[in-house]
Amino acid sequence: MIGVDIIGAIRRAYFEQHRPIKEIVRRLSVSRATVRKVIRGQATAFKYERGVQPAPRLGEWVEVLIEILEREAKLPRRERRSTQRLFEELRGRGYDGAHDSVHRFVKAWREEHARVPAQAFVPMSFAPGEAYQFDWSHETITLQGLPLMIKAAHMKLSHSRMPFVRAYFRETQELVFDAHDKAFQFYGGVCRRGIYDNMKTAVEAIFVGKARQYNRRFLQMCSHHLVEPVACTPASGWEKGPFDKLRIRGREPGRQSARPAVPSQAAGEEPRRVECVAGRPVHRLRQAHPAPGVQGPDDLGGFPG
Repeated sequence: MIGVDIIGAIRRAYFEQHRPIKEIVRRLSVSRATVRKVIRGQATAFKYERGVQPAPRLGEWVEVLIEILEREAKLPRRERRSTQRLFEELRGRGYDGAHDSVHRFVKAWREEHARVPAQAFVPMSFAPGEAYQFDWSHETITLQGLPLMIKAAHMKLSHSRMPFVRAYFRETQELVFDAHDKAFQFYGGVCRRGIYDNMKTAVEAIFVGKARQYNRRFLQMCSHHLVEPVACTPASGWEKGPFDKLRIRGREPGRQSARPAVPSQAAGEEPRRVECVAGRPVHRLRQAHPAPGVQGPDDLGGFPG
């Protein structure tokens, strides 16, 4: 096997100096076949890989060794035997080969079975009106001077990340439906897909992949709003994107954990105040019925978000 320096010299002599093959063979002491292989290809280095590793002594013991390795692969790493111990066991059973053969085979087998598929993640991108995300959080507020734990229903548009939060005392299915109804009224439309975190009021059974057995009444609600429900994979927080940041902002260091409740007389002003604060470029949602903000046939009732 020739080195990269000889390959470079052959390429320079032929392509740059325009020397004939016969002169290159004589000057560099290489064969004609080697010179032709270099100048006909674009490779700058050659690597020899043996297709089949001969094992005349170990061959008849390969199945026994694989059986031992598969059995020990289920054990903790600290309890697995070294190649020396495996070699000694094979010698006790009648193996008369060398330790190097056992070591090479065990090393190659463990490397092949220890490979984990590479996982690559890309930032999620959503079109306007494509999807929203829904989940619950537990918050502590101050009501009439006393701390109180409430349940906050969070909905967030995946494209504009415009949030909607409504507080309840429980997380029952009726309140899930109410939170969706109030959120759709606030947004002025409905997205095509809804992303959920396998909450019990929506998902009854989790199968392989994205397959789920949804609750019958929950599916009726989605069918009424023409929403396709999509459940996240368990322990895969990246599928929800920045949604969780909305729920943990109130628990960051330096923030007040207990927040005062909104007075009942001011509750009616909150949606309008939020719309003014969040006034940004609009995008359109698919609507089940016209919204008050419709201006023409091409305006589907855009909302701030």
